[in-house]
This record gives sequence, C-alpha cells and structure tokens, in this order.
Amino acid sequence: MNKQALMADIETMFGWIPSWIVGLGLVAGAILLALAFYRLAVWLLNRTFGTRLPLLSVFIERTSGPAQLALCLAGVALVLPLAPLDDAFRTPLTSLFVVAFIALIGWISIRIVDMSAARYLLNFRDVTENFVARKHVTQVRVFKRVIDIIIAIITVSTALMTFDSVRQYGVSLFASAGAAGIIVGLAARPLLSNLIAGLQIAITQPIRIEDAVIIENEWGWVEDIAATYVVIRLWDWRRMVVPLSYFIEKPFQNWTRDTASLIGVIALHVDYRADVPRIRRWLEGAVKESKLWDGAVVNLQVIDADARTIELRALVSARNAPQSWDLRCEMRERLIAFIRDEMPEALPRERAILIPQAGADETEFTQRAAPEKMRARARN
Repeated sequence: MNKQALMADIETMFGWIPSWIVGLGLVAGAILLALAFYRLAVWLLNRTFGTRLPLLSVFIERTSGPAQLALCLAGVALVLPLAPLDDAFRTPLTSLFVVAFIALIGWISIRIVDMSAARYLLNFRDVTENFVARKHVTQVRVFKRVIDIIIAIITVSTALMTFDSVRQYGVSLFASAGAAGIIVGLAARPLLSNLIAGLQIAITQPIRIEDAVIIENEWGWVEDIAATYVVIRLWDWRRMVVPLSYFIEKPFQNWTRDTASLIGVIALHVDYRADVPRIRRWLEGAVKESKLWDGAVVNLQVIDADARTIELRALVSARNAPQSWDLRCEMRERLIAFIRDEMPEALPRERAILIPQAGADETEFTQRAAPEKMRARARN
C-alpha cells in the first residue's frame, strides 16, 4: 500500500473529524506508543539480564532520556508524512522535529562523554593519598565539563541556525565558541576567561581534587572543580566558591602540591632554667608513640630569646594536613602537661630585684624583703 492510498484510508475513517486534530492525534499516539515500547523493552531486559549483567541496568539508567527521545522521534518520523496536516501545522512540526533531533545528537554526545569519564575514573577511586589519582581525576573532571559546555553551545547554536529569523544569533554563538577563543561581547568574557582558566588548571594543575589550600585567609580542601568555579570545603564544613580565574591570577597556598606530608610547627615559651635536651628527648619519645606521626621529622630547637623567656620550636611531620593539625594539637597539649608536672621550673615567670632605699640599714631592708622572698618561694 502506497502513501497516497494510506492517507486516503485515514481520511475515510476519520472524515468527520478535522484533519488537523487527526494529524496531531497521530503524532501524539506515535509518541505514546514509543514511550510504552521503551518501558516494555526495559522491563524485558531487566528481567532477562538484570541479575547477570548489573552494568546493563546502569547503562539503561544513564541513557534513559536520550533513548526515549530517540524512540519518540522515530515514531514521529514514521507518522508525520502520513498525517493529514496542512502547511500551517506541518511546517512548525517539521521545524520542531529538526530541533529535537539536533538536541538528541547533543544529548547523546554529552552522555557519551560523561560515561567515558566515569568509566575512566573507576581506575582512580582513592584520591586522598594517591597523587596520580588526584591528577587524573582533576584533569578528567575539568575537561569533561568544558567539553559538555562546548557541546551545549554548539547544539544550541545549530538549533538556532535552523530558523531564518534567529539565524544571526546562532552564528554569533558559533563565533563566541570558536576554536580561537575570540570574545565577541563583554558579557561572554567572564565565562570564557574561566573556561580558559579551567583548561590551564587541568594542564598545569596548581590545584587538584582534595588539595589542602589556604585562600583568603581560610583553610580547607578542594572539594570540586567545576567548569567556571572551584568549591573549597573549609575546616568548619562551610563551602567557599571561588572563580577558576582566581587560581591563575592571584597567589594562594597549596599545602599538598607535591606531597601530602606536612611538617607541623609547635611554638612554646619557657623559662631560662628549662632543660632543653631533656624536653627534646621526651618529645622524640612522645612523637614516636603517636599514630599520627609519619616517621619522617621530629626536632626541637631554641629559635629565640627575650628578656623573660626562651622560645622553643618543635617540628613534627604527618601524612596529610588533617593529621598534621591533630598531631600538633596533641604534642602541644602533652608538652604543656610534661613541663607543668615534670619540670615546673621551666614555666615562664616574672623576676624582680629589690634595691634598698638610701639611708636604710641592711637589717631593716632584710626584714622588709623577707615577706617578698616568702611569697616568691610559695609561687615556685
């Protein structure tokens, strides 16, 4: 049966209904049948292979949107030529079909990029201590998001170019997203500058996922690197959102750029009578007992002295920034307790020299100074 005969049969069956209603009903029916077919196919696949192929369920879930749209477009493509529609309805539906087909291509492209990135990142799950994993995770995430944005821009601009009235806007979008990175308007400059900064970060990697950084006098970890911004997870669980261009244009501290291990500093002020070698020996033993120490660095030095006290600096190393902080706090607390209990003479104190007044004899001065000596002994 040819197309003309089939259309004649349709007009005979539904002659009493306006043609445009019949045509739109056929299109809607094709969409509903396509969605029903998709649900039936998914049910059959899960029932047949769901337990044996668990990855199949994940693939179906990831591709459900594009698959349903593709089936709907296939149904509309079969029905639309047979629908008894005049040009007033057929032309807009055809344009809408073309736009939907372009959107489908872009959607499928984004899904392919996302699934490829997820499959690749399965090899790098531990990003806390593994520098290679952090490097690849950072690069893949940044590149994936930049590619997604480029695909979205190309898709939207291609769809706009199918309409004569807005074709110039599609051309403008193509120009703003050109390979040369030409900036067409000032409005696009922040977006494109952050995209370019994202590419620079992915290649040079001044920061990586889970890097410990200090930025704007706040300390935290790099939680996520998006296409245009970075999310910093601060030590108190707040989130700081920083543009990508910030890490290219301004200085910041990266505590885990080359290695996760860090040296923590503990500063103490003690009296001149402190037995520094004894404190050093105690610190070495205490650090070796701690599970937070990585076995690399432990040291104690006198780094300064003023009129009242001397300043001790203890250096202890740990595997990463959080453990370094905890180790510093633990050793500082234990050092204070050790000096207080085992070496009280090392605690800082005030000293004064009593000078007799002119004309007073030594006996009177000794009697007046005795209470002061007693109070000083009581303090000691």
